[in-house]
Amino acid sequence: MIRQRRLAHTSSGERGDVPGWVLITLMTAGLVIIIWGLAGPALSSVFQQAIDRVSGF
Repeated sequence: MIRQRRLAHTSSGERGDVPGWVLITLMTAGLVIIIWGLAGPALSSVFQQAIDRVSGF
């Protein structure tokens, strides 16, 4: 009986902010893609230079 009341209370009340979380997730993914696109070549160059120094080439 108590469980049914609690379930009814939570399901009829606030459902959460799903569209807000979806927007935050999409914006974060967009920022990661933009930053990766801008910094990717520079990071690859730095990594290659480090490997070359360690390898002795």
